[in-house]
Amino acid sequence: MLEQNVKIPASGPGSYRVLVGSRMLHSLWGQIETDFPRRAKFVVTDQNLVSARHLGTLLGPANPPTFVISPPGETSKNMTTVVSIIEAMEGACLGRDSLIVALGGGTVGDLAAFAASIFKRGVPVVQIPTSTVAQADSAVGGKTGVDSSTSKNAFGTFWHPRAVYVDVATLVTLNHRHFRAGLVESVKHAVIADADYFDFLENNLDGILVRQLDLLEKMACFNCRIKALVVEADPGEQNQRRMLNYGHTVGHAVEAASGYQLLHGEAVAIGMIAAGLIEIELGLGGQERLDRVRRMLQKIGVPVTLGPNLAEKSLIELIKHDKKAVAAWPRFVLTSEIGRVHCRDGQYAVPVEQEIVQKVLTSLK
Repeated sequence: MLEQNVKIPASGPGSYRVLVGSRMLHSLWGQIETDFPRRAKFVVTDQNLVSARHLGTLLGPANPPTFVISPPGETSKNMTTVVSIIEAMEGACLGRDSLIVALGGGTVGDLAAFAASIFKRGVPVVQIPTSTVAQADSAVGGKTGVDSSTSKNAFGTFWHPRAVYVDVATLVTLNHRHFRAGLVESVKHAVIADADYFDFLENNLDGILVRQLDLLEKMACFNCRIKALVVEADPGEQNQRRMLNYGHTVGHAVEAASGYQLLHGEAVAIGMIAAGLIEIELGLGGQERLDRVRRMLQKIGVPVTLGPNLAEKSLIELIKHDKKAVAAWPRFVLTSEIGRVHCRDGQYAVPVEQEIVQKVLTSLK
């Protein structure tokens, strides 16, 4: 028997930049053309961005081939939409010299980046996030994914963007519910990584809720710094990056169980309260800390309890199907204090008995 090692050199750029500002969308197409001069551009967006005139503001007189996701939102986040995107690119005679420009929220960014990762075995993507959840979390980090009929983000790839352009002024046109639900990812970042950021959110939440642009810029910078440090340390989510899943294990199950009637951030808010209750059960946290998190989420206006139509039994079954589950049960990200994730034996996600999770879900009614 002969053995041969195949060395796989690093490919692609070792870093990418995130630009944060306000009222810069009208100049971004020129920036993209300057940054990627020899790339054929293909824009992926959705009907909301067309209606809000953000697509027209971005493109100006330019007229690149464009795919508009319809209907917008989670119901289109599936393999059928991905196939439609890449077939539209083929129909436009695009090749490996193309660049996908993702203009929109988390669903647009996930779909566009997933399509980019598999089109012609991979073409670059740039992200222009226009929602609170995308600007806080999903546009940075390179995780792509679409939903299966059973679970959220069941299929996906790691495909880092070549650049991210954050214009916080696009949040002004975001509807009330989506804006507030997306703020949950910012709260999550503060809870897992930065107590000073949590203080900032507590002290400035009134201004953030009325979309004061200078505060939105500061919030975006906090989020991008936290996300960048975690992703840099663990780009392939082997360990430390799992901390970003705080509140998501229960949250994803809640989101799926609601038939995606709950927005991602709304479901994660419930998941964060569940995580706090698990921390109390395990002696990692106290009621005062949980109450502080709960008060912020309630002020934002997102749910912190399970609705009457969400059965604990169905949630347990969905948790068993979590994409990170091993032997049909996932580990959980927990905190030991605001700004610090609990780490056991060097692991950022730890075992929690199913009975404890069941007890917590029952108490969330």
